[in-house]
Amino acid sequence: MILWILLALMTAIVAAALLYPLSRRSEVLAPDNAGEIEVYRDQMKELDRDRAGGLISAEEAEYARAEIGRRLLAAAGKQGAGADGISKPSVLRKLAIGMVTVVPPAIGLCLYITLGSPGLPDQPLEARLENPGNDMNLLVAKAERHLAQNPNDGSGWDILAPIYFRTARLGDAELAYRNAIRLIGPNGARLSGLGETLVVANDGIVTEDARSAFEEAVTLEPGNVRARFYVGVAQEQAGKAAEAKATFEDIAKASPPDAPWMGLINEHIAKNGGTVAPPSLGGPSADDVAAAQDMSQGDRQEMIRGMVDSLASKLEADPDNIEGWLRLVRSYMVLGDRVKAQAALKTGLGHFPVEGNEGRQLIALAQEIGLSAEGAANPGAAPKMGVTQ
Repeated sequence: MILWILLALMTAIVAAALLYPLSRRSEVLAPDNAGEIEVYRDQMKELDRDRAGGLISAEEAEYARAEIGRRLLAAAGKQGAGADGISKPSVLRKLAIGMVTVVPPAIGLCLYITLGSPGLPDQPLEARLENPGNDMNLLVAKAERHLAQNPNDGSGWDILAPIYFRTARLGDAELAYRNAIRLIGPNGARLSGLGETLVVANDGIVTEDARSAFEEAVTLEPGNVRARFYVGVAQEQAGKAAEAKATFEDIAKASPPDAPWMGLINEHIAKNGGTVAPPSLGGPSADDVAAAQDMSQGDRQEMIRGMVDSLASKLEADPDNIEGWLRLVRSYMVLGDRVKAQAALKTGLGHFPVEGNEGRQLIALAQEIGLSAEGAANPGAAPKMGVTQ
């Protein structure tokens, strides 16, 4: 019904715009030649007086009379034509008004009936929610409607919470996580989700509530890497460098050497005064590790830098090794050399297009450790902490 009202309103507006110029009175004025006719008549009278007085000959008088008569008839004809022309524009105007008023709406109606779908029924929200398909917005709306009617369904809140987080609805995500924890109990995933929501909402600051959630998650699930990482970040932000270093070192010891989060963990270890040996193409040998234990801090850093330089040299000879580029970028970041890390990232992207799988790995690493991809296409937002539970 609303559609028809809108169509009728639009038709009326268009018709009014077209009819406005035609609605103005078109006045056809008769030529103002009454004075001209009177002059010719006076000339006739004067001509008669001149003829009677002998001022002109009879032949001249007849010639002048014929000329004045011709002009008089012409002036009188103009006056009559003006009077007859008054009614003609009125007929044309009426015809134009009829065409504008009737023809466009008729054509539009015929086209809609032929090409449109006037018999298609409305699809209210209720019907669409019953069959949402793959429409995420409708799925969320359906879940929200269910929870409005069943607010004690903890599983529903548990499903919605991470969706809210991924769509940046942080307030809704916090409420959903808290409801899920209250109704079906805490676990590592729910507590970590709540803590990370609070961190993101506070611009990366691990608040007291967030720290408590992460610590409880670690108590319930000691292997929860994400929760342990944020506990270390909380210690780091509180100025407890020794405790933070110990937390990150424990994560590193419990993680596989090729774990995707090791680059970030090593970065935080170095940031808090620890020493890590970055991976090389073949990894450090047992002799390298034993020798590093007896070195001073400066000598260890020199050994590490030598290993990184060796890795860079090998990549110059074998630039198609994506694992090598990933390790080189991470290694420079561990050493605190952001400039060289950025340069290595750029060089790696020169060998591996962003559209390919290897290029996307480099972009994801750049997002993880805070480097610029220098205008490369963003394949998707990566989480601040590149770990999985």
